[in-house]
Amino acid sequence: MDITVVEVGPRDGLQNEPELVSTENKLRLIEASVAAGLRRIEAVSFVNPKRVPQLADAEAVLAGVPRQAGVSYSGLVFNERGLDRALAAGVDEINVVVVATDTFSQRNQGCSVRQGVERWRRLADSAAAAGLRRTVTIAAAFGCPFEGEVSAATVLELLGQVAESGPDEIALADTIGVGTPDRVRELLTGAAKIAPDVALRCHFHNTRNTGYANALTAIDAGASALDASTGGIGGCPFAPAATGNIATEDLLYALDRMGVRTGVAVSSVLETAAWLGGVLGRPVPGLLGRAGLFPGEPISSATGGA
Repeated sequence: MDITVVEVGPRDGLQNEPELVSTENKLRLIEASVAAGLRRIEAVSFVNPKRVPQLADAEAVLAGVPRQAGVSYSGLVFNERGLDRALAAGVDEINVVVVATDTFSQRNQGCSVRQGVERWRRLADSAAAAGLRRTVTIAAAFGCPFEGEVSAATVLELLGQVAESGPDEIALADTIGVGTPDRVRELLTGAAKIAPDVALRCHFHNTRNTGYANALTAIDAGASALDASTGGIGGCPFAPAATGNIATEDLLYALDRMGVRTGVAVSSVLETAAWLGGVLGRPVPGLLGRAGLFPGEPISSATGGA
C-alpha cells in the first residue's frame, strides 16, 4: 500500500509560533523535507500578513525553495488577491479552506459558510484555468471550538457542495483535535459515495491524543494522503487550544512498521525535528525523538518506493 504524506510544517506548523521564524530557517526546513523524500509540501499561506505575521514572507520562501521534478509546493489561498499572489510566486497547487460552521468561518475567514463555498467555486475555476492542482479543505469537520459538535450530515452536505467544482482533492480537517476513528470512517465512507472520483486527504491534530489513531483509520477507510508536521508543531491562531499537528516522524514510524510505503526516510525527518526544536528554542511535541527508532537500526519506507 502507498500513502502520500503531505508536509505542512512550514505552513500550519509555523503559523502559530509566538516568535517569527526566519525565511532562511523556513527554507532549511523545506530543503530538509525534500531531501528526506517528501514530495508534497504545504510551504506558504497567502493570507493577510497582519493576521498571520509568521507567514508574511510567502513570496520570499517560494523564491528560494528547491525546484526539482516530482516536488510540488502548495499555498493556502483565501481570496482572489491570494490566488494572484500564489500564481505570481509559482505555486504548484492551492489549498482553499471552507469551514463547516458559520461562527468559526466568520472568525477565521470573515465570511459565512455559504460565502465560503461561493469563494471556493470562484477560486477553483480560476486555478483550473491556470493549470494548478486544487485541494479544498473542510475545516472543523469533526467539531467546532465555538459551536461544538458538527454532525456528519452537515459535513457531507458541505462536501457535496464543494465537490461540484471538480476539485482534484478534498481534505477533511480535524482543526481542533476532537475527532475519533468512528467519525473518521463515517465521513470518509460518505465522502467516497458523494465524490467517488476525487482523492481524499485528511488533516489531524493530536490535541486530545487521537490523531494517530485517526490517521491510521483514515488509511483503512480510503484516504490517499495524510497531512503531518515535522516535530508535531502547529495550531490554528483562530481556534482556542488547537495544539499541534500529528508529527511527521511519528506517523512515518507507524507506517514503516506496518509496511505502508511513503517514500520518506523517517530517520532524516527525525534529525530535522531535532534541529527544528533548536530553532524554536524548545523540544518539539513529537515523541519519536525521545524514544528513538526500534529495533535500533534506521528504518526507511524510502526503500519501498513512493
